[in-house]
Amino acid sequence: MIGTDDSLVFVGGHSTNESTIGHLMRKQDMIVVDAYCHNSIIQGAMLSGAKLYSFQHNDANALEAILRDNRMRHERCLIVVEGVYSMDGDIADLPAFIALKERFKALLMVDEAHSIGVLGDSGKGIGERFGLDPASVDLWMGTLSKALASCGGYIAGSRAMIDYLRYTVPGFLFSVGISPPNAAAAIAAIETLQAEPQRVAKLRHNAELFLTLAKSKGLNTGLSGGSAIVPVIVGNSVASLNLAEMLACEGVNVHPFLFPAVAEEEARLRFFITSEHSEEQIRFTVDAVDRCMRALPV
Repeated sequence: MIGTDDSLVFVGGHSTNESTIGHLMRKQDMIVVDAYCHNSIIQGAMLSGAKLYSFQHNDANALEAILRDNRMRHERCLIVVEGVYSMDGDIADLPAFIALKERFKALLMVDEAHSIGVLGDSGKGIGERFGLDPASVDLWMGTLSKALASCGGYIAGSRAMIDYLRYTVPGFLFSVGISPPNAAAAIAAIETLQAEPQRVAKLRHNAELFLTLAKSKGLNTGLSGGSAIVPVIVGNSVASLNLAEMLACEGVNVHPFLFPAVAEEEARLRFFITSEHSEEQIRFTVDAVDRCMRALPV
């Protein structure tokens, strides 16, 4: 589906990142991550002992400055970005990051937890979205627990890379495989995606409709665009919690994200749009959010 030589499946998404990054890199190396990267990536970097740098979100110029100032001080370098960022729903500027990884002789890892099955005409992810050669990224990571309707994580890449990980990475070697039912569910999801690419088009339509309607109501949707994730930023943890409870009474299931998962002023509700949502449901939900927001205590 991704177009790489081989892949390796782990029992969990978080452990996939943590174990792979923690195993591949060493204290003489450097790891540069987007400021909005997931906790599993940060934990993996800390486990490795490598020098950790963070660059301003989705800013290739900021990444370039860090690489220019620090790359020669370290033996190896790993750049980590996400295909779609889980809290904001925006898309990485992947072509720019590939250019930098080649210029500075670094490795590039892309976390596609929220972009596989969503981006690209047939849901193959951010690589398809930009028309890129899969080999231009060293490590493709993703989870089976979102669009692929199962549980677990994967690393995909060159045959040499995957062979090395298969026999050495602790999170695979000393753990267990996913269960047969989980494997069957993921395979069925991939087969469905390949047979019915119209699901991806419907998802894109639904997400664009939700985002357009939310913006028309003056709701703060942050950086969202082009993905299935649309946040509504409330800016207060207690208010976000109250808003989620009010919406539950309206029949809308949405979870709040509060400090410390996000900064207090970034507390929000995070909406996941699917291809199965109807236009009526989307319009009802946005109207309900707007109505409940206005009813919140000051």
